[in-house]
Amino acid sequence: MQLFYNPNVNAEDKEIIFPKDESKHIVKVLRKKEGDLLNVTNGKGNIFKTEITLVTPQQCISKVLEVETQAEPDYYLHLAVAPTKMNDRFEWFLEKATEIGIHEITPIICDHSERKVVKLNRFERVIQSAMKQSLHFSIPKLNEAVKASDFIKENNFEHKFIAHCEEGEEKLSLKSSVNKGGKTVILIGPEGDFSIKEIELALQNHWQPVSLGNSRLRTETAAIVACHTVALANED
Repeated sequence: MQLFYNPNVNAEDKEIIFPKDESKHIVKVLRKKEGDLLNVTNGKGNIFKTEITLVTPQQCISKVLEVETQAEPDYYLHLAVAPTKMNDRFEWFLEKATEIGIHEITPIICDHSERKVVKLNRFERVIQSAMKQSLHFSIPKLNEAVKASDFIKENNFEHKFIAHCEEGEEKLSLKSSVNKGGKTVILIGPEGDFSIKEIELALQNHWQPVSLGNSRLRTETAAIVACHTVALANED
């Protein structure tokens, strides 16, 4: 199934008007004709089964035949991840996490971060593409980057973990610590790991330190391991 994304569609809409760039793609690349069927999601859990009624390179319109709603999962995963020095590695994380299943992502700027500025436009396009490819109907929320210390002080998280590599402290594995259901938030640090100051601040704010295994992982790999661990823990 091929899936299109249009965030402006509501469940009550009777037709969908595609923007010019997507209309051109439908006509020139996909060779769609009037009467062909298209599947569209608004990224809010809805899939619209539609039929093309007008097809031109400037504007395509399809009428909504049926609307289905994807059931909400029983858990919510929020990863706060330090942006990697190379953008393509962070984009790889965004793509794979979206495929596996994630609900919210916050880039965090840490004491040891090599990348301090984050531009979200391309990251959002990567997430949209991964959502369509994996046939998910809900798009993960991508937040603006924040200082790690500010994020750590937030107290509205149900289950919160920090994955760090500092030795001298006993850490349980994330696999044995994660709870099924509820809202889980996991901190993943930069290439140089969290600073001692950041780790101490997390402990003071009741973040539970966890291990992701015996190997020392890159930032993006650690984030994917964390994402998959939580997803597996919540499988029926």
